[in-house]
Amino acid sequence: MPDDGDILDFRSDTITRPSAGMRQAMARAEVGDDVFGEDPTVRRLEQRAAELCGREAALLVPSGTMANLIGLALHCQRGDEVILERRTHSFSHEVGGGAALFGILFHPLESADGRLLPEQVEEAIRPVDVHQPRTRLVVVENSINLAGGLLYPFELLRRLRQLTRQRGLGLHLDGARIFNAAVASGVEPATWAAQVDTLSFCLSKGLGCPVGSLFVGDREQVDQARWLRKMLGGGMRQAGIIAAAGLYALEHNIARLAEDHARARELAAGLRQCLDERFRVQPVETNMVLIHTDSAATTETTLASWRRAGVLALAPSPTTIRLVTHLDIPAAGARQAVERISRATREQG
Repeated sequence: MPDDGDILDFRSDTITRPSAGMRQAMARAEVGDDVFGEDPTVRRLEQRAAELCGREAALLVPSGTMANLIGLALHCQRGDEVILERRTHSFSHEVGGGAALFGILFHPLESADGRLLPEQVEEAIRPVDVHQPRTRLVVVENSINLAGGLLYPFELLRRLRQLTRQRGLGLHLDGARIFNAAVASGVEPATWAAQVDTLSFCLSKGLGCPVGSLFVGDREQVDQARWLRKMLGGGMRQAGIIAAAGLYALEHNIARLAEDHARARELAAGLRQCLDERFRVQPVETNMVLIHTDSAATTETTLASWRRAGVLALAPSPTTIRLVTHLDIPAAGARQAVERISRATREQG
């Protein structure tokens, strides 16, 4: 395996390290006690996040998981039910926090590609019946991580918003990578945000920050979210150091996401040329390349072979391999990865 400095790490866009400019911003950050509302850099970040999303307020929290958990708790009481697609992060990768901590039920639905259809939701809404839980909330993700970074189309979201309003349901958007979705679709974050009750987005996915997410909504919702953050242990003190990284990212690292998308397309095109019939490379929409394999054994041996060649990837399931482009991948990284994988494939015979 090559030295660490020669490894191409496509496991996730969360593995990036703060750039020199981001570190300088963090070092210069003006700070105060944010639990008392006295950290000026946190306040600036929250204001900027709300402005970008066209909403009244935002709240800095330590993680996307906490931001989504706050969204669940804000809309639901104990025993209430949430409808989402089975690949949605809140159901698949957040340790059942809504159920464990707030007594919320999950109603996961299956779609062909991870995109929840309004017709599915309408069919799944519980009738008003004393024997059944109450449907309170719908959650969608954009872009959809476990679907290979696919976009949740704006028209689908608009139709879903109409349905949830008609049926008196809340709608929360897990926008962990909403800026990837915005850059890829040309639909601004505020336009997406106008179609939902609440949303979250991550600073540490694609934007290059070491930590942090934002919960966004109306002022009353964010005031309630602050109580929930404290309840969950997420109150932070001199958090301006983190917030400064977020402000730097929102200024410098959104437009450049188009470069990640271009490298993902380049990577996918190269892999289609060098991989055999055991692999199917899914079309790319954002910064993820998802490869479907013919077996768990193929996935395991392939990841091991690529690792020896200095290319790191992840297996979201036994028969899929995911590669994610990000700002720490060099300009020639996609080409280099294809060359290494091609060579490793030939050596395997």
